[in-house]
Amino acid sequence: MSIQLSTEFSAPFYTKEKYEKIVPEAQKALETVRAHYAAGQDPLGWFTLPEDYDREELARIKVCAADIRKKCDVFVVIGIGGSYLGARAAIEFLQGNFHNSLRKDGPEIYFAGTSVDGDYLADLLKVCEGKDICINVISKSGTTTEPAIAFRVFRDLIEAKYGKEEAKGRIYVTTDKNIKPGTLKEFATAEGYESFVVPGNIGGRYSVLTAVGLLPIAVSGADVEAMLAGALEAKKEFAENDIEKNICMKYAALRNLFYRDGKKFEMYASYSPAMELMGEWLKQLYGESEGKDGKGIFPVSAIYSRDLHSLGQYVQEGERTMFETILQIAKPAVDFPIPKADADIDGLGYLEGKNMDFVNKNAFRGTALAHQDGGVPTIVLSIDCADEANFGYMVYFFELACAISGYMLEVDPFNQPGVEAYKKNMFRLLGKPGYTK
Repeated sequence: MSIQLSTEFSAPFYTKEKYEKIVPEAQKALETVRAHYAAGQDPLGWFTLPEDYDREELARIKVCAADIRKKCDVFVVIGIGGSYLGARAAIEFLQGNFHNSLRKDGPEIYFAGTSVDGDYLADLLKVCEGKDICINVISKSGTTTEPAIAFRVFRDLIEAKYGKEEAKGRIYVTTDKNIKPGTLKEFATAEGYESFVVPGNIGGRYSVLTAVGLLPIAVSGADVEAMLAGALEAKKEFAENDIEKNICMKYAALRNLFYRDGKKFEMYASYSPAMELMGEWLKQLYGESEGKDGKGIFPVSAIYSRDLHSLGQYVQEGERTMFETILQIAKPAVDFPIPKADADIDGLGYLEGKNMDFVNKNAFRGTALAHQDGGVPTIVLSIDCADEANFGYMVYFFELACAISGYMLEVDPFNQPGVEAYKKNMFRLLGKPGYTK
């Protein structure tokens, strides 16, 4: 497993002098990551997670996942932000967009608590009708509005369907490890639910390789140990302080170089629809980590070539404030051939016998060349294939690059003070006690 970084379509946009000037900053930022971890200054538990994760808890996760796979038809994961994006990204990356329809064993997996839209919740309840259900609620406090509402609804459904005693074996809680009055942990312990830990030294957007992500991923049938092994390999490879050997540091440096040159937006794009949720996870990881103190690269995402038919015009000729990071899968799981036809009514005769990956890769190259001509730098990140080890490797790559990039921006990449602003207004409008009108 590995990630390859290509600057073929981005190098024309910076000079050697500018690059060499920013390199020491990237090196210093990596040293800051190490120093802050050693001093316990920031929630950097993810930094050594691939080697010091809780083996006992992982064993429990695997046992519970196997039990869930046997006893339910539908597994509902309740969480928002980092409590679901990483898990959903992993499942779609490994098993595709139609994983629920194509699943041969184990339950269908759905996600709730991601909004306060009643129609979505009602439709999901219809999906669950007549089926055996298990749920996993993921919340450090248990009071986050969106997942708390969904948990109430599904807890009532399960208790009404199975009775309180059997319901205990169908409700799984991932939350803070400390039992405090009024917390989800206290409630889970009192009710007798199996519970797992949201580590206190790992923020939600960095938590996909903890129980937060690993339980739902394991329920999908994926090999979570291989995922952690991939992350460990990345940790070892990205310890090097030589930027030409450490592409994680190089990626962070290039992002900041383009940002200082007026490129305020980063388009995460892939030519594989199975990477769509990976783009959503990256948007939270980088948006929440860097967007503060009036600074930050604004992350957006797209799936090409689909979105070239909607956003392509803007990317090609709109305001020149964007650069792209393309996520490539070098080897697809299936290389689908383009069939021959008796009549060439669609004009595809010249592609007969060629595989879709050949077309896809050339669509990428043609687009990258066009965007380069249009003034848009493109960083290309390629992974070997879509398997568990590569996913874990990729997660660690982006987490470490995010920390390095944040320190280069001179912001705290681990807090999110602005997230509370909308909540205060919402709670005031809803009449929540303690929030004045």
